[in-house]
Amino acid sequence: MVFAQEARVGMKKGMCTWTWHQARMLTLLVPFLWWGSNASPSLTSQEASSDASIETMRADLLIVVGSAGEASYRDLFSEWAETLRTVADKAKVNVITLGPDTPSEGDGSLRKQVQSSLNELSRSAQAPLWLVFIGHGTFNGRTANFNLAGPDISSKDLAAWLSPMKRPLAIMNTTSASAPFLSDLSGPNRVVLTATRDGYELNFTRFGAYLFRALANPSADLDKDGQTSLLEAFIMASSQVGDFYELEGRLASEHALLDDTGDQKGISADWFKGLRPVKKAKGSMVPDGRVASQFHLVESAMERSMSPEMKRRRDAMERSVFELRDRRETMDESSYFEKLEALLVPIAELYAQIKEDSPAPGSEIGSALKDSE
Repeated sequence: MVFAQEARVGMKKGMCTWTWHQARMLTLLVPFLWWGSNASPSLTSQEASSDASIETMRADLLIVVGSAGEASYRDLFSEWAETLRTVADKAKVNVITLGPDTPSEGDGSLRKQVQSSLNELSRSAQAPLWLVFIGHGTFNGRTANFNLAGPDISSKDLAAWLSPMKRPLAIMNTTSASAPFLSDLSGPNRVVLTATRDGYELNFTRFGAYLFRALANPSADLDKDGQTSLLEAFIMASSQVGDFYELEGRLASEHALLDDTGDQKGISADWFKGLRPVKKAKGSMVPDGRVASQFHLVESAMERSMSPEMKRRRDAMERSVFELRDRRETMDESSYFEKLEALLVPIAELYAQIKEDSPAPGSEIGSALKDSE
């Protein structure tokens, strides 16, 4: 949770030196820090009436597996897709897998199926859509393509198909030469991940294999809230890709990027210290990573118990905490904690609507990871 670090800062100071605002803040935080990592809360009676609507607003996951070319890649891409499906099944999201065994031409082609599926999925306005591309990509200096047996899907094609989409959107293009997709797909309420930092990284990429496993890996849960965010998975997968090339004694030929500010630039995982961005893309006012930190494929029990409206309210309040953090160096300590408390009280009141029931910490993501092995 975004306020965990503030609590830890206060604890390091020692209770005897705390201001009234710091002590008050800890009173607000402690129950929710515990809930975030250990609890499996159920809905209150007020929220229980909306339980059915929450079930119908589950996230959607669309997996698109492109042309493999060689048999070895075909087996590998199928394995990656199956890993992701296993995680998604545990997450209780709606899963659609397209390709690679589809006609190469006509209305039944994979290209047409993707376009049609996105058109259908655009009708939901609240639950997130996770869109994943597994396969090979190419770039000719002007156009980036996701390779299919028939006509390819270009970054421009995908941008046009997604333009009517209003729902939260996480796009993961794990192919070679995928970076141009980031600049074309970047926008508000979107997280875009690519396996490469430009269109000229043309070699086979391994980023997807690490990313899909990280989405269900409790070790990736840096803030210990019982669920792994897309930002946390991106950071772990990027680190593991780097480790692979180092152990192989090879020069890294892929460098993943993340964009969630809509600035069309993207940043790499080494721009973060833990979950805190230490740099911003040139010309950007807001650091990347904040929206990605609020996307979870495998949600904790507490997260699942919240309606889409509650999540939107919570996310907006958390973003206010992020913005206050950005200004901390320009504020005196007393003023900072006073404003922080004013932001945390509504968050505390929101979580107070949820009852507690405590299974083992991180049990949801741990189970998903075990089943994906």
